[in-house]
Amino acid sequence: MGAFSVFNGMLTCCVEDPQKVINDDIDRTLKKDQANQRKQVKVLLLGAGESGKSTFLKQMRIIHGSGYKTQELMMCRIPILHNVVRNIKTLLQGRQLLEINWLAEDREEEAQILLDYSAKTEIDAAIFEKEYLPLIKSLWQDPTMKEVFFRRRELQLNDNAEYFFDNIDRIADQTRIPIEQDLLRLRKKTTGIKEEIYEIKGVPFHMVDVGGQRLQRHKWFKCFDQSVTSVLFLVASSAYDQVIVEDRKTPRLEESCNIFDTIVNNKCFKDVSIILFLNKTDLLYEKLSYSNFASYMTDFRGDHRDLKDVQGFLLDMFDNVRRNRDRALFHHFTTATDTENIKYVFAAVKDTILQNNLRQLMLQ
Repeated sequence: MGAFSVFNGMLTCCVEDPQKVINDDIDRTLKKDQANQRKQVKVLLLGAGESGKSTFLKQMRIIHGSGYKTQELMMCRIPILHNVVRNIKTLLQGRQLLEINWLAEDREEEAQILLDYSAKTEIDAAIFEKEYLPLIKSLWQDPTMKEVFFRRRELQLNDNAEYFFDNIDRIADQTRIPIEQDLLRLRKKTTGIKEEIYEIKGVPFHMVDVGGQRLQRHKWFKCFDQSVTSVLFLVASSAYDQVIVEDRKTPRLEESCNIFDTIVNNKCFKDVSIILFLNKTDLLYEKLSYSNFASYMTDFRGDHRDLKDVQGFLLDMFDNVRRNRDRALFHHFTTATDTENIKYVFAAVKDTILQNNLRQLMLQ
């Protein structure tokens, strides 16, 4: 818009430079974006593969988002069925690897049908119900397969295997809609960067989930910037007797602790609140009854069957790698598949994150 001025008693019109108008608009937009950015809370979900990051993000949608519509739950049926077949195939391959003989002679032919399955095999609910369901139900009840399952720590078996096998009739029933717990248990490897924003008590929470496998971790650095408010680092606490899938020799907790060392001592996060989630408490509690924790953690001196003793040891294990002892390490023991547990834990985490964000705003 032009401006008017008086020169030698004459009213004149001064036209603003069009480029200046454009630049001013850009500046105003940038300032507005920066103000909005400062109000937004950016949370990175980090951790090794299969630590529960994606499950936690699903919970955020259930608790603070719109949840999952019927159509979305229906769409997860086929991926779940693929999980089921892959799990039974892993057990069958494990039987061969562990050299456990069939007690029933006719099992080999049945097993071969499932061993011929590949990730590229097309499958729908009708095919599954007709060709795979009877075999899987029968094999899951077989004593030989139960023996293989007991030794699953020696295999790369998904944590969801027992849940899906035990609920196989309901999951395969085409007249029934999968439930949210099925979706939470569904295992699908994160291969990129997944971002979601949820408004919680008027504050936008920008959640960023990045794949945890070794080949995916180079993407983490793209997310390391000054806009990060907090890091939620997840650990599969139940994996103390397992090795990583990438090299099949590195203990999973050793891998997680090394990654945590890199994150918690990174200069990028010196002013960022880092919150440790020792996850999969339910599986840890169950496993302690039959897998001796002290056999895998030689420095452990507590009761290997006591959950509190084990969790205290694991917390110290991760806490000890921190070089900066001036700041407390926030931590929680979690079960990412338990919506009520995550709702309770995140209520406390939210306050920690918001307090840290407020401090950062005051320093700017």
